Amino acid sequence: MTRLFEPIGCKVDLSTGAMANATGSYQKRFRDLDGLYADAAAFEAMRAAWGERIAYEVSEFRPTEQSGDLIFGVTRMAPGKVGDEYFMTRGHIHNQADRPEIYYGQKGHGLMLMESPEGEVRIVPVDTQTVCYVPPFWIHRSINVGDDDLVMLFCYPADSGQDYEIIARSGGMRSRVVAGDGGWKEVDNPDWRPRDAKLISALYGQSGTVPA
Repeated sequence: MTRLFEPIGCKVDLSTGAMANATGSYQKRFRDLDGLYADAAAFEAMRAAWGERIAYEVSEFRPTEQSGDLIFGVTRMAPGKVGDEYFMTRGHIHNQADRPEIYYGQKGHGLMLMESPEGEVRIVPVDTQTVCYVPPFWIHRSINVGDDDLVMLFCYPADSGQDYEIIARSGGMRSRVVAGDGGWKEVDNPDWRPRDAKLISALYGQSGTVPA
């Protein structure tokens, strides 16, 4: 017999980024992001003052991890830069790479940096009342390019999973976002390494089709 879950409403406090009725939460402190930024010396110089401060935090509602269900929640990111590079999340691709994700900007000014398995790059602004669609197979990372907290709602299929190491294995994402010309600009990451054909094929093979 099918078990029905109770419907629920989850109110979001934009001042803190907290979501009521969450089933779980986690925080990433500044010290946890060692190795993420291009300017290692700038990171070390900030560590004493910033080490224990929360860089970003997530509260989520996770009813199940079964196909057909949804996981949703809220991310709050602090503003700041390491050197000239804006604060960002670790980023990931879904373990089930053919699963999409939606982000909805609720406060602040952000970007969604996306990268295809082959290394194509797309950047979508995520401002207040902006919905960002991350299609299947795209690696994605959130970046706060504003002067205030960035608060976003997210939602994805419950069986998606996350693979955070795909970025580290390629030396980071192909592009970085830094300050420039009164705003932000995209620059190449010289440490980026292309993924091999076997890995790319395996990612696309999860769906049984390869994008044209």
